Amino acid sequence: MEGEWMSLTTELWDQTIPDLGTLSSLDLVRIMNAQDKTVAIAVEAALPAIAEAIDCIVARLNSGGKLFYVGAGTSGRLGILDAAECPPTFNTDPSLVQALIAGGPSAVFQAQEGAEDDGEQGAVDLASAGAKCGDVVVGISASGTTPYVLGALQWARQQGITTISLSCNERPKAELVSDITIAIDSGPEVLMGSTRLKAGTAQKMVLNMLSTGAMVGLGKTYRNLMVDMHPSNAKLRDRAVRIVMLACDIDSVAAQNLLEEANGETKVAIAMHLLQSSADDARRRLAEVGGILARLSSF
Repeated sequence: MEGEWMSLTTELWDQTIPDLGTLSSLDLVRIMNAQDKTVAIAVEAALPAIAEAIDCIVARLNSGGKLFYVGAGTSGRLGILDAAECPPTFNTDPSLVQALIAGGPSAVFQAQEGAEDDGEQGAVDLASAGAKCGDVVVGISASGTTPYVLGALQWARQQGITTISLSCNERPKAELVSDITIAIDSGPEVLMGSTRLKAGTAQKMVLNMLSTGAMVGLGKTYRNLMVDMHPSNAKLRDRAVRIVMLACDIDSVAAQNLLEEANGETKVAIAMHLLQSSADDARRRLAEVGGILARLSSF
């Protein structure tokens, strides 16, 4: 076990970092900021694997599959954050992108560190969530060795489910049970072993790419506009108006009228303008092209 941890860059002690307790707050944050600047470069090296993962996720979701994130601690919470943002941002059904965390929902708010050591529970939780062949599972683990995550990935593979791992070491153990391995070499942490820092930042960046790329592939955007957004509060209703204005090059009054006729459905409102049609006809035409605005014949 000792040798294994010594090979994990996320667990190394960076002795070039001065004693944090001797630093002023300004010097401390300067060091952290300098270290954080290296994260995007580390993520850049893994872009081909990330792109491969996006293509795989799109294919599975387009075929009726679901996306499951599985993680423990910070990694699990990041998966939950990404999954929770999909319904309001892309108007997806909450079951399309799901997230599991070691220790269950209570672990979101109170750390349950021991829960990550139970590999069998990872498999049980994923099975209980209804994961099946045709779905895709993303195991998130900074070290790439978390038993809960490895157990879930191993069970998924046995069921014929596509597996993707997201880790922050160059050769994670998770690659042994992954069809696609995303390995970000984020390096030692400013505070040794505190993977909520650079490793967490790297994982958040990659998850942003996976979910956004997947939803773009599903036609949930038009240009760089959130046309499938669910306007569930005042801020989002205002944003919906602005999205329709920008997509259609019209004023706010015209955009509001379209949204009213479309029952608040941003994509339908845009399609109505582009097709010069009623809301019902716009919905029908969108259904014919899989909900992708760019495929409408009038473009």
